Amino acid sequence: MGRGDLTNREWSLLEPHLPPSGRRGGRWNDHRTVVNGVLFRVRTGVPWRDLPERYGSWKTVYERHRRWSADGTWDRILHSVQADADLAGRIDWSMVGVDSTSCRAHQHAAGARKTRPRVPKKRTTPRHHRPDEGLGRSRGGLTCKIHLAGEGGCRPMALLLTPGQWGDAPQMIEVLDRIRVPRPLGGRPRTRPDHVSGDKAYSSRRNRSYLRRRDIRHTIPEPKDQRANRRRRGSAGGRPTGFDRDHYRRRNEVERTINRLRSHLIWVTRYSVSH
Repeated sequence: MGRGDLTNREWSLLEPHLPPSGRRGGRWNDHRTVVNGVLFRVRTGVPWRDLPERYGSWKTVYERHRRWSADGTWDRILHSVQADADLAGRIDWSMVGVDSTSCRAHQHAAGARKTRPRVPKKRTTPRHHRPDEGLGRSRGGLTCKIHLAGEGGCRPMALLLTPGQWGDAPQMIEVLDRIRVPRPLGGRPRTRPDHVSGDKAYSSRRNRSYLRRRDIRHTIPEPKDQRANRRRRGSAGGRPTGFDRDHYRRRNEVERTINRLRSHLIWVTRYSVSH
C-alpha cells in the first residue's frame, strides 16, 4: 500500500457502493487499484498519462473514473458518506456556507469539442457526459469555477462546476438545491440547513427571496451600491437587510473547507476536459 492509498478499513466502507467487478477479457485492474489511481491523481494533480505504472493502464483508470462520474457512482458514494456522518451527528446543520474558487485550466484542457459528439449506441463509456464542461475565459485566462456549499464541520455538502467568468450570485440557489443527505433510518433526505452564510457576491433580491421562502435564516452582507440604491428608492426599495456579525464570523468554515480541498492539486490546475 502506497502513501495515500486506501486502507483496509476505508476500502471495506467504499467497496459496497461500487459497481460489481468482473473480467472482460485481457488484463483487468480491480476496483481498489483503480480507485487508488484516481486518488493519486486527485492528490498530485498529474495528467492522466503520468499515472505511475503500479496503478495499471492510465486509460483504464481514466475510463472507469469517467464511467462512474457519468452513471452517478461517485455521487452515490458521497451521499452515502454524508448519510453515515449525519446519522452519527457529525454534520453541523446550524451553518452552511457558500463560496467559490477558481481552478486554472492548463492549455491541454482546451481540447473539448464545441458540439456534443455523436456517440454510437453500443458505446458504454460516454466521452462527454455533460453538455457544458465548465471551461471559460476570465481575467485569469482559461479557467473553471467550483461553487461549494460546506457545513460547519468543514465537510463539502454540494458542488457545482461552471465556466470561470460566471458570477457567484446566480449559482447560489442551484448549489443549495444540490444538498441532499439521505436518512438510512427512513424519511425524506434532508435538504434544508438552519442557516446559510455568503459574502457580498451572493447578495441579491432573488437569493434572499429564495432563502425566506424556504424558511432558512441567512447572513449575507449588502454591498454599498445595493444599499444606496435601496435607500434612493425609499419605501419601494424594501426594508434593510439584517446582518449578524457573530454568524458572519463563521464564514471561515467554508473558506477552510475550500483550502483543505485545494491541498489536493487537482483543484488548483485542470489538465483535461474531464475534471
